[in-house]
Amino acid sequence: MDFKNVLLAIVLSTAVLIGWATFFEPPIVEQQISENTITKNEDLSSPSINEEGKKVENEIARNEVINNTKRINIENENIKGSISLEGGIIDDIVFKNYKRKLGGEENVTFLNPKSSSKEYFIETGWASSGNENIKLPLLDTVWQIKGNATLTPNNPITLEWDNGNNLIFTKKIELDDKFLFRITQSVKNKSNKSYQFYPYAQITKKGKPEGRQIYILHEGFLGVFGEELIEEDYDDIEKEKFTINSSKGWLGITDKYWLTAIVPEKGKEFKAEFTSKNQKYRANYIIKEASILNPNSSITNKIDTFVAAKEVTVIDNYAEKLNIEKFDLAIDWGWFYFFTKPLFFVIDYFFKLTGNFGWAIVIITALVRLIFFPLANYSFKSMAKMKILQPEMLRLKELHKGDKTKLQQEMMALYKRENVNPISGCLPVLIQIPFFFAIYKMLYVTLEMRHQPFFGWIKDLSERDPTSVFNLFGLIPWDPPTFLMIGAWPILMGLSMWVQQKLNPTPPDPIQAKIFMFFPIFLTIILAPFPSGLVVYWTVNNILTIAQQWVIMRGTKVKTV
Repeated sequence: MDFKNVLLAIVLSTAVLIGWATFFEPPIVEQQISENTITKNEDLSSPSINEEGKKVENEIARNEVINNTKRINIENENIKGSISLEGGIIDDIVFKNYKRKLGGEENVTFLNPKSSSKEYFIETGWASSGNENIKLPLLDTVWQIKGNATLTPNNPITLEWDNGNNLIFTKKIELDDKFLFRITQSVKNKSNKSYQFYPYAQITKKGKPEGRQIYILHEGFLGVFGEELIEEDYDDIEKEKFTINSSKGWLGITDKYWLTAIVPEKGKEFKAEFTSKNQKYRANYIIKEASILNPNSSITNKIDTFVAAKEVTVIDNYAEKLNIEKFDLAIDWGWFYFFTKPLFFVIDYFFKLTGNFGWAIVIITALVRLIFFPLANYSFKSMAKMKILQPEMLRLKELHKGDKTKLQQEMMALYKRENVNPISGCLPVLIQIPFFFAIYKMLYVTLEMRHQPFFGWIKDLSERDPTSVFNLFGLIPWDPPTFLMIGAWPILMGLSMWVQQKLNPTPPDPIQAKIFMFFPIFLTIILAPFPSGLVVYWTVNNILTIAQQWVIMRGTKVKTV
């Protein structure tokens, strides 16, 4: 019975990682507000926000678009790029502190101009009622610079556009030292007429993220509306757009490590949408209550816009200082948020202490073993006794092979006499599951772990072990296919698991014994593509378990053999 339970526990441990999303992923949030409930905004007119992603016949290279467009340069400690005066949009952002590839020189390019092959930009503006004939600034509208021509943390910029009908549109854009653009847009009325305007903001992205999307990480649309986090995949929005009304929150589009987000002005009810057409994905909101622009007056609206590398402390600081509802959930901590996020801060502390994230994993693994030492000790003592009791168990099985009831009674009496719990072997594995999953999640989703080395051949703990046993770990000049990339650390993990098995009781059932024999090989293959930091954690945990079991085995005695 104990072996069956141990086997079940191990299988469940693997299943948690491989099948979590398949079986336990939260259901897609249904569209909560139907479009016909929007009464004031049904006839809104804004070519930008209502445009349905027209197909561009001739896509232009990124640099060509940038060079052929009038622009304002922007730069701080973390980002550089430019704002296009055509449309007054944020469409050129490069992260200065992050490289595209490990050891490379090219920085991560994030936002791209419209009409380029990977266009990705943020626009802000005003919509009007469809029955009002108002000339509004569009994506091809060329804005004029007023004053400072470079945007830095100490130098905001002002853009202005005159519609020719006594309406002057203005954008004041401020940049902090991290990733926040604060846009204050206003309209000045020099006429004797009154108008109604609805401020909006929109993120437009063409194409999905490169690479295979996996269950552990959400990439796509997200937002917090009220107190509820909404996550929508690209494929879901391709089938049906998402619409919701709210009076507080934020929305955006997230990649694995990078984020665009827009935050409506507080205290104003807005309608938010996630839409898709022709491989163009849009996240937008529009304020539902009209801003009344009287003659010889002006109206103003503020929008906080983030073009961010998802650094944990930075995102948390924005959430706290700007009072943005659950903005820290822009990082996909998952269902185990309450566990995964604190664990990140613990590991990050040891990372800063040691200067090496691999050693931080080793330390946290040892601490986890120390915390659960008493429980594991009890479990291993029981397993040690079970191993010693195997001859007696086989004798009883042979003695009462024709009487299952009697055999069960004798076995239970033996367990009671020796103070053995036959299912205690499950405990060490079950204890590992939340830590295993949390570390896996953390290694995969947190930017701080990206491109962090351990030692030797491990240059990036967030990626798989780059070596392979099939080319003798690089001695043979041959690059094996991906499925044959079984590195040194996965093999060490498998060997440590095999040694651990030898310290456990051997299953009396021959079939179970064969399954156990092949399980280290199975897990070695399964874990080979996982982040090497996760494999390091599992291997170190196995080694510490072996040491603990060995000490216990040497000091364990039983009354009956």
